[in-house]
Amino acid sequence: MAMQISLAAEKRTTSGKGPARQMRMAGRIPATLYGARREPLSLTLDPKQVLHILRSESGHNTIFQLTVAGGETTAAMVVDSQREPLQGRLLHVDLKRIAMDQVIRVKIPVQTQGEAAGVKLQGGILEVVTREIEIECLPAEIPEHITVDVSGLMIGQNLRVGDLKLEGERRVMTDADRVIAHVVAVKEVVEAAPAEAAAAAAEPEVIKKGKAEEEGAEPAKEKGAEKGAEKEKKK
Repeated sequence: MAMQISLAAEKRTTSGKGPARQMRMAGRIPATLYGARREPLSLTLDPKQVLHILRSESGHNTIFQLTVAGGETTAAMVVDSQREPLQGRLLHVDLKRIAMDQVIRVKIPVQTQGEAAGVKLQGGILEVVTREIEIECLPAEIPEHITVDVSGLMIGQNLRVGDLKLEGERRVMTDADRVIAHVVAVKEVVEAAPAEAAAAAAEPEVIKKGKAEEEGAEPAKEKGAEKGAEKEKKK
């Protein structure tokens, strides 16, 4: 991944909510640059330029040339961003200095290609379980995405992280046993017959009656007869 994008920044000397609000009203946003064992640097940026980077194909993994007015020029990438909850406007970004000769760890999107045989021939459903994996590589070797071919999958079969073959010196850091995609059968839902539903609804009454008899409850007529017999004895 070559650096084809540049980002201009200015040093920031103020902090706090008030100055940050004024900064945003003026069309800038606060940012912090850190990394490479150097002191963090407070900056201001044009949010439109940052959004252009985040919306590119490589997104957060985009390495660009950051030029600070009256300061350093360095390779950098966006490692975090804060947005306004309702409208999604950028409020703040964190940037990291990147050494192009040192390995870094990044998360890469996983994309599938092909139509699974289990879907085409057996009527199954392809489920993508893992949509990104973590890898280690040199900054210049960060791929925009990783493509996996699912055309050979039948129902009950899957592709795991350990099945991936990466080019160059890239190393997969995600657990090799994690499933990326698999094909599952369509589950059929069988509805109960009306007669079975009626029997199930009547069952509690039968149980209740049986329980009453087990507990010694007697019919009303029998109780009335016993009371009449007791009266005759008293006479």
